[in-house]
Amino acid sequence: MKKVIKGRPLSKCIGKAFYSVHKDIQSGRHTYYDLTGGRGSLKSSFVSIEIIYSMMKKENKNKHAVIYRKVGDTLETSVFSQIEWAVDILGVSHLWKLTKSPMRAEYLPTGQKIIFKGLDKAAKSKSIKVPFGYIGYLWFEEFDEFAGEEEIRKVQQSVVRGGNDFVVFKSMNPPKSRQNWANDYIEKEKLREDTLVSQTTYLTSPIEWLGQQFIDDAEWLKMVNPKAYEHEYLGIPIGNGTEVFDNLEIRQITDEEISRFDRLYRGVDWGWFPDPFHYGCMHYDSARMILYIFEEFRTNKMRNSETGKILKEKFNLGRYDVVTCDSAENKSIADYRSYGINARGAEKGPDSVRYGMKWLQSLIKIVIDPVRCPETAKEFKKYEYELDKDGNPTSVYPDKDNHSIDMTRYAMERVWKRKGR
Repeated sequence: MKKVIKGRPLSKCIGKAFYSVHKDIQSGRHTYYDLTGGRGSLKSSFVSIEIIYSMMKKENKNKHAVIYRKVGDTLETSVFSQIEWAVDILGVSHLWKLTKSPMRAEYLPTGQKIIFKGLDKAAKSKSIKVPFGYIGYLWFEEFDEFAGEEEIRKVQQSVVRGGNDFVVFKSMNPPKSRQNWANDYIEKEKLREDTLVSQTTYLTSPIEWLGQQFIDDAEWLKMVNPKAYEHEYLGIPIGNGTEVFDNLEIRQITDEEISRFDRLYRGVDWGWFPDPFHYGCMHYDSARMILYIFEEFRTNKMRNSETGKILKEKFNLGRYDVVTCDSAENKSIADYRSYGINARGAEKGPDSVRYGMKWLQSLIKIVIDPVRCPETAKEFKKYEYELDKDGNPTSVYPDKDNHSIDMTRYAMERVWKRKGR
């Protein structure tokens, strides 16, 4: 990488782990860039340099930038200081004017501005005005601190407008909980074609940039508390200890994989309102103890005749395909049989919930396709043990928000009743 700004090579300013991301941005391949990682991964340093570098290019002379932190009081000591560092490390301080009241950074040759804002209310984004051009760069630092997906969406709808070329950065150290909204958001973003998700760690950063003490501290934590090390330095959501399923792999299951599935199991959890009807189909690889869930259908207030028709027509359910259903509704099972669906009731019995759940937890992996099965993926990821009055996890499985989980237990009953005890 030989690009130079005023005599300082860009390769000396950003870590090697971000070279490909930089090239991607400069080529205009994506709009959204989600940067996650642990301490010392240089993601915030990279974003600040990338914004300064890009704004100074002649073809971007009409683009301004807005940088958000959730709390306005944290701006000066975080992103504002980060931009100060970026203009200094790039050797262009003489071309930029930074003021704290109002908090702004101005590129003197063109008058382009970087605006720093706290986000106590997303609606305030509508009041942002720039003297010319449009806001082409948007950065949410410490992304997980914001209020949620709706707040982020409102900001983007207000800011990302008036132009044809935008770059939106979201940077964070992933929260510990796998159920945290920000972790869930990034997982969904991986499915978007206009989004690039990058995960880096201190292991990809030059040692001389971090200092030996940083490395020693990381290695010490790795030795005395491996889980804390994974979260703090590798940026892995390790969980809070309340998750029922720590064996999940949420990813797209390819058509090629599905074409090889030969041991299919189907289940139904009946519902009307507010509880939903939930159907699912899965494949079990017994040799590797991996369950693949790749079909779902969920609805409310739909008659048995209507759901039965959908299962037969949309999911190609044949008369010999066994569907194991919640046995609490014998009439619904009889209805399905009259429609030509090979429905049978789950046997249940004493401790059937505990046995079925323990078997699911014992699997090496439960792979769920979040595109084909969004509700299933959401429920499995967010399902947590009940807490006692002091907030400590118990061994009790809550009987709520678990319709796809019940469906899976029913579908796999023939397997876990044979092997799971």
